Amino acid sequence: MARPQPPPWGHTAFLLCLLGIGGAIEIPMDPSIQNELPQPPTITKQSVKDHIVDPRDNILIECEAKGNPAPSFHWTRNSRFFNVAKDPRVSMRRRSGTLVIDFRSGGRPEEYEGEYQCFARNKFGTALSNRIRLQVSKSPLWPKENLDPVVVQEGAPLTLQCNPPPGLPSPVIFWMSSSMEPITQDKRVSQGHNGDLYFSNVLVQDMQTDYSCNARFHFTHTIQQKNPFTLKVLTNHPYNDSSLRNHPDMYSARGVAERTPSFMYPQGTSSSQMVLRGTDLLLECIASGVPTPDIAWYKKGGDLPSDKAKFENFNKALRITSVSEEDSGEYFCLASNKMGSIRHTISVRVKAAPYWLEEPKNLILAPGEDGRLVCRANGNPKPTVQWMVNGEPLQSAPPNPNREVAGDTIIFRDTQISSRAVYQCNTSNEHGYLLANAFVSVLDVPPRMLSPRNQLIRVILYNRTRLDCPFFGSPIPTLRWFKNGQGSNLDGGNYHVYENGSLEIKMIRKEDQGIYTCVATNILGKAENQVRLEVKDPTRIFRMPEDQTAKRGTTVQLECRVKHDPSLKLTVSWLKDDEPLYIGNRMKKEDDSLTIFGVAERDHGSYTCIASTELDQDLAKAYLTVLADQTTPTNRLAALPKGRPDRPRDLELTDLAERSVRLTWIPGDDNNSPITEYVVQFEEDQFQPGIWHDHSKFPGGVNSGVLQLSPYVNYQFRVIAVNEVGSSHPSLPSERYRTSGAPPESNPGDVKGEGTRKNNMEITWTPMNATSAFGPNLRYIVRWRRRETRETWNNVTVWGSRYVVGQTPVYVPYEIRVQAENDFGKGPEPDTVIGYSGEDYPRAAPTDVKVRVLNSTAISLQWNRVYSDTVQGQLREYRAYYWRESSLLKNLWVSQKRQHASFSGDRLRGVVSRLFPYSNYKLEMVVVNGRGDGPRSETKEFTTPEGVPSAPRRFRVRQPNLQTITLEWDHPEHPNGILTGYSLRYAAFNGTKVGKQMVENFSPNDTKFTVQRADPVSRYRFTLSARTQVGAGEAVTEESPAPPNEAYTNNQADIATQGWFIGLMCAIALLVLILLIVCFIKRSRGGKYPVREKKDVPLGPEDPKEEDGSFDYSDEDNKPLQGGSQTSLDGTIKQQESDDSLVDYGEGGEGQFNEDGSFIGQYTVKKDKEETEGNESSEATSPVNAIYSLA
Repeated sequence: MARPQPPPWGHTAFLLCLLGIGGAIEIPMDPSIQNELPQPPTITKQSVKDHIVDPRDNILIECEAKGNPAPSFHWTRNSRFFNVAKDPRVSMRRRSGTLVIDFRSGGRPEEYEGEYQCFARNKFGTALSNRIRLQVSKSPLWPKENLDPVVVQEGAPLTLQCNPPPGLPSPVIFWMSSSMEPITQDKRVSQGHNGDLYFSNVLVQDMQTDYSCNARFHFTHTIQQKNPFTLKVLTNHPYNDSSLRNHPDMYSARGVAERTPSFMYPQGTSSSQMVLRGTDLLLECIASGVPTPDIAWYKKGGDLPSDKAKFENFNKALRITSVSEEDSGEYFCLASNKMGSIRHTISVRVKAAPYWLEEPKNLILAPGEDGRLVCRANGNPKPTVQWMVNGEPLQSAPPNPNREVAGDTIIFRDTQISSRAVYQCNTSNEHGYLLANAFVSVLDVPPRMLSPRNQLIRVILYNRTRLDCPFFGSPIPTLRWFKNGQGSNLDGGNYHVYENGSLEIKMIRKEDQGIYTCVATNILGKAENQVRLEVKDPTRIFRMPEDQTAKRGTTVQLECRVKHDPSLKLTVSWLKDDEPLYIGNRMKKEDDSLTIFGVAERDHGSYTCIASTELDQDLAKAYLTVLADQTTPTNRLAALPKGRPDRPRDLELTDLAERSVRLTWIPGDDNNSPITEYVVQFEEDQFQPGIWHDHSKFPGGVNSGVLQLSPYVNYQFRVIAVNEVGSSHPSLPSERYRTSGAPPESNPGDVKGEGTRKNNMEITWTPMNATSAFGPNLRYIVRWRRRETRETWNNVTVWGSRYVVGQTPVYVPYEIRVQAENDFGKGPEPDTVIGYSGEDYPRAAPTDVKVRVLNSTAISLQWNRVYSDTVQGQLREYRAYYWRESSLLKNLWVSQKRQHASFSGDRLRGVVSRLFPYSNYKLEMVVVNGRGDGPRSETKEFTTPEGVPSAPRRFRVRQPNLQTITLEWDHPEHPNGILTGYSLRYAAFNGTKVGKQMVENFSPNDTKFTVQRADPVSRYRFTLSARTQVGAGEAVTEESPAPPNEAYTNNQADIATQGWFIGLMCAIALLVLILLIVCFIKRSRGGKYPVREKKDVPLGPEDPKEEDGSFDYSDEDNKPLQGGSQTSLDGTIKQQESDDSLVDYGEGGEGQFNEDGSFIGQYTVKKDKEETEGNESSEATSPVNAIYSLA
């Protein structure tokens, strides 16, 4: 079993480590410690160094910092103090250094351009932001000009210059016609990186459109269009030119002279280019010539970096991403056509702005300890390092004998409390600078334990576990472990103590149970904590369920007997086919078994028993096979037991074709159950070796089939036979057969483009499987470009299933295509998918937030929509954070926990409900996208009016005697206003009878009341509520207890008066009367009359009543009586066929008759007397017979 999960603080920064020449302490993330310890300022958020703003928006220059005490802020502009209070347009956010410059009342943003720097200060030091260069975006208009038609000879080169107006940032250039149709570009006609449109050679069809340069400016999202160029092409064949376009030698057919290539850009045979480390290097060669020349790129003395190099603009541009020093050198482009070739050499020099090798880190020391700050950077040229302390040059700071500066390192020895400060390291060269803050803080803190005290850890026997003891102190405490408060320090053998203080027990035994104490000690004191370790027995299934075969309709029981630690709660659950089992009415789950009644075919499958406690689990699996109903066997084969078929054998491949093969096999024995199906499976050894997949299915009556195959797969086949009992074991594999390759016929699916960071986009897709590869070296050509910009496609070849595009703008749409390719060629043209680059936190907060109080528990909100470009992602919701600041009632404690209400989508209003009445609230609003929350809006304050109170607490009803009832209560938990009193309604009740309701009103201070009972039998129902000026609040109801020794009497009195009880008694009396009448009739009628005819007529064996020599009277008037007699209308018995006298049946020849002639004796034959004894039964049980008897 894995060790128990540590608490959240177990992963945080309670780690204590030694750095460099001295000790460094890392502060735990525990808020109680963070808020107690002094801390110099630290800059947590700032604007970018080159801060370009939209002139239409208010200017925001961010500066956030933390520290203890909270820091104060001030700014410099162009290295001079910037007085925020003197400028009415400039304000600073509360608890923040962020500057807001508001132009709603007028003003020009350009007046505020310059270099800004933020200073965050508290009594322990001063931290600095970067120097933020503020510039206002510019999108100047294109100068008006009249352009004459450009006259050019067919076949000559041509350059149409764009010369866009300079913007900030630079605009995006693209060419279109005056009718806004994009200019088709290819290797003959293309746009250069400088925005000019280059024709390697002009053709007569180039006159069919005009050419206009367009500039799109980023912030204003406006497009400016230059006046269009019109071409006039002089040609030797002004007519029927369309017939020559597809001519194999179009130029010579049109009389255009072929010529060798020459470079249009750059000019000459060589040039040089400087690029900064980490940026992209873009080299460009555009050549003219007839026919259009091809461009190829090379690097002298080596190969192009394949992982970073990509070709753009029809191979006219070479881009190397994230340049490093090894990319320096000479590159050359070769332009060639059938007339010859030329080349241009570009010498590339890589320079570097400063970049960190070791950035200075905050240093937290104990008094008397040593430490150091290291500021190590590199660049080209080599950067210089300047140290500052609290924003001032170190040279002008007061001398400190405990501090020594050695180039890029400051060494501190025997530090004291007075050494606290914030140090700045500024490293710079001609290409840029880096500025880092690092504070030195000196702490003396006695040891403290960070985890809850007296934890209980339960672990399973023989497992490994780890006891955590997070601690903090300065100087760094030492930690020791003891068991049961005695013995030496635990370390070694079965114990191992980690540097962070955790104690690992490698294998838990019973004797390891006990109390473990960790003790942290430094020169200021010690602290200790205890962990109680309990060792539990493992959970084991000692009687597992077994595989069973059952017929349909029978009952099956799967056993699962478990042994576990009795102190742990055991849970036994079942899975069917690895899914949770639904226990229906046909199943019964007990602690040690699962019973299935009336087994059906759907019960066929695997059953897994899982026995688990909160610490461990065990499982066991069995397979249930369900057989179909077995009918009466009609032949010897049907009577034999059925089983799964034997495996097929002797697989053979024939009719080998490029895309198909015939597979033949010999069936195995069906084991008395006909084979219904054959399943053919395949395995390939390239992508998923050893994994078998279903290929085809064939009827049970065949033993061969033609298999359709995919290109470039090394197939191996096997066959499985299936009958009603189950599946056979797979056959032995066939020999392998590899099909020939081909280009892919499909492309990968599920193509997506999503940002994982704010400056990237991750393109992912579902890779194609072996049967779709169709050839060796399956790879994917990934193309992407900004949507609606008409940029050229970027492309890269990838062998995996993802590619990350870096250095993307924040949340912009991209067109994405992923095409499969192997060594035989490319797949079909892929579909275009729209993806988005990563989101960043929103840059703006909702403005003009208005709060309107609806009632005592709800408010309505209204706000202005933020600009879409400030969302920097997909707008998920507007969110209101609100908290209860205080109650209007004095001395009432309230929770100030922050809550939030979400308003999904682009909404401008919403309602916040479930507020507490009569309270002061504060509220802030943010914009939320997929990355998170944006900056908070201005804090709004509002007050909720009085409401009705909650129910009085602890309402108690007591009955000290039979004459009085005492009521007591406490004030409501939430008064929600000023209490004006309490209302009490009560009434006596006895069963369903309710007395007159009484009403009592009390003052706010009354919490007791006594009721005098009107009688000792009735109970009382009380309803109590509190009141404010708004009205009565929630009520609470209680009843008085039943008086002792009277509950039974009351119940008797109630029952005796109920109508249902009276009806029940009458029904019981009527039933008793009917039973008495029936018993009287039975005694007067006598028993059954046995009769046997004197004639030797045998009684039919089919009538069981004749077998015992007796007959019954019929229950129906018209049904003949047994024995050949029939009842007359007056109820007498009339003889039908027999003339024998009844005297013949009497004993001694005498019979007795009463006055009306009816027979009252028992007529029988003496020899049959013993036969009929004991068979008497009453006929009076039939109501019809009872009626006949009375007749």
